[in-house]
Amino acid sequence: VMAAAGGEEPDSDDGSEELVLTPLQLIRSLEQAWMNEKFAPELLESKPEIIECVVEQLDHMEANLKRAKKGDLKVSIHRMEIERIRYVLSSYLRCRLVKIEKFFPHVLEKEKSRARGEPSILSPEEFAFAKEYMANTETYLKNVALKHMPPNLQKVALLKSVPKPNLDSFVFLRVLKRQENILVEPETDEQREYTIDLEEGSQHLIRYKTIAPLVASGAVQLI
Repeated sequence: VMAAAGGEEPDSDDGSEELVLTPLQLIRSLEQAWMNEKFAPELLESKPEIIECVVEQLDHMEANLKRAKKGDLKVSIHRMEIERIRYVLSSYLRCRLVKIEKFFPHVLEKEKSRARGEPSILSPEEFAFAKEYMANTETYLKNVALKHMPPNLQKVALLKSVPKPNLDSFVFLRVLKRQENILVEPETDEQREYTIDLEEGSQHLIRYKTIAPLVASGAVQLI
């Protein structure tokens, strides 16, 4: 992913297969990732390319502001937009860190067991943070409590001790691309599995794990 800064036309003669986004598309991609991360019960796929491009775009916008005439009304409007984008970016990253701290053993286990070629749910920096957080937690538990217990109780299985993300929780979503034959699990023993079609633009309240693949693919947006 890369951004065509300042509305410039991207150079397509180098044979590159990178996806080129306009600044507006880039910010919308960030906002979509932010909303999904905010309302999904689990940690979603990392978006390092989008983050890197947004930071570069913010630097570009800051440079443009420095060249603008003082007192120009556009400067104030652009300054407000920069602050809005910075807020969305910091909120997105903060939301991910909160989830990593809350579910760290499960996050690391999922990262360790992912198949080759499968997208990572952690950026390199987040992976280092999660490993350090887990090591510090184990050290703290050992020094404060475990070393005072009998030898057979001096180990703790963090995967069993730390709650998993609740994938059965319900989420609101907006459909971005029409989907057919989505299998819905029954809510009671008397019900059977059934399928539904999700029409583009429609909104639904549905169990997260039913539509988790659609969140990952960008077919639906959590709201």
